[in-house]
Amino acid sequence: MGKLQEFEITFDKNKVVYSPGESITGTLAIKLGQPLQCKAIKVNCNGFCGITSKVNDTAWTMDEQYFNSTISVADKGTLKQGEHTFPFKFLIPESAPTSFEGNYGRIIYRVRAFIDTPRFSKDYNTEKAFYLLRLLNLNEVPDIWGSCSSAVTQQFTYMLVKTGTVVMKAHTDMKGYTPGQIIQVMTNIHNQSGKNTGNMAASLMQRVTYETKRPTHDLRTIAEVEGGVVKAGKEVEWKEQIIIPPLPQSSLVGCDLIKIEYYVKVCLKSPDVMLTLPIHIGNISLDKKQHPSKRAAPPSSAAAEDTLASASTPDTSTSASTPNTSTSTSATTPTLPPRRAPKPAPRPTPRSRMSSHNSPSAPPAEYHQGAEGGTPVNDGVPNKRQSQLVSPNAFSYAPGLFFSQNQQHGGPGTAPGEPAFGGTTGATAPYAPGGAPSMPSLLILPPDYGTSAYPHEAPPSYDESCNT
Repeated sequence: MGKLQEFEITFDKNKVVYSPGESITGTLAIKLGQPLQCKAIKVNCNGFCGITSKVNDTAWTMDEQYFNSTISVADKGTLKQGEHTFPFKFLIPESAPTSFEGNYGRIIYRVRAFIDTPRFSKDYNTEKAFYLLRLLNLNEVPDIWGSCSSAVTQQFTYMLVKTGTVVMKAHTDMKGYTPGQIIQVMTNIHNQSGKNTGNMAASLMQRVTYETKRPTHDLRTIAEVEGGVVKAGKEVEWKEQIIIPPLPQSSLVGCDLIKIEYYVKVCLKSPDVMLTLPIHIGNISLDKKQHPSKRAAPPSSAAAEDTLASASTPDTSTSASTPNTSTSTSATTPTLPPRRAPKPAPRPTPRSRMSSHNSPSAPPAEYHQGAEGGTPVNDGVPNKRQSQLVSPNAFSYAPGLFFSQNQQHGGPGTAPGEPAFGGTTGATAPYAPGGAPSMPSLLILPPDYGTSAYPHEAPPSYDESCNT
């Protein structure tokens, strides 16, 4: 039996990120120290999703397959000593979803090669992962325009006998964002009690649902900012910003087993008052030029003047048929000339949306109007803590995403495209700033899932109305 010295899959141009509908091409390289008898040499390309109820378990309880193609590059015979190359090509279906890797499920794409040898001989196989990025254009998401708002009124008891009420209203400036953009969160809190509240906080939350027989929900805080307290009987306005780090998109179109959702949670530490603002995270940012106009064009000033003039001028045909009293009155009262229509007041210029090119790496340095000490509305007092807190596991669902800066991961390096199916390494499709896929130069290793929480039941429904 021959000795296999090299058995490797290589993609053309060392490409590792593909889009649905693309062709994936490459070569299979084999180097033998001795002749090798084989029954066939085959190359397979497949994509599938598997989910489980145990952390990092690859014994899938449920799975779905997106495609599975196999070609034979060599028939039965003997491979001579030396080097051999076999080209291959596969077409990725348009319906394939974006790559994903989480605690309880993965969407995996790979190319595998097999050498089938005669009976009682050792078979050989190898594989190489690739990643699929299906861009989510936020402009195509239904009901995406406008701001998202919610309100809650909470009654509570303190000092055993006294009852208080807190009214909290909050809204975000938009409903859809891309990584690098900033969520503007505006909150109004009216403390109608005789007790000071605890600190207020705003958090960006990620909820991943794995559709097992009994759905598993993985809820995680991505980033959090904290403000001050609201003093007894005071009403305050709190404005904060949350920077969105590289994250998987909200929708895994084509996958029925994994659902990703994001929302902003605004709450008080005490009493227990909370509301949520659902948002979408995509790859292509909102473009105000694509905003469907809901306002009809106002009539021209000339047309408005004609309408008002006709309304102010009496109808002669009607006055002719009226009783004598009306006729005598119109005869003695002079007819006033029609008034010109007043010019409409100029409308304020709408505030422009944030550009998708703004990719700050830290919160702005200046302070914003906050709620430290329960200041009255519109009093500019700094917040208690301005810096954004990011969870150590904030990127658990984006181990292959990239920062716009050249940030190095703290762990050991891994070459792009290394196999990701042993439960130790893996990556999802990279984040492409500006909405266009780009060839990565660095893959970030996945986090240590050993510190992650176990599956738990879904928290109370956070679906709130989003007002346009």
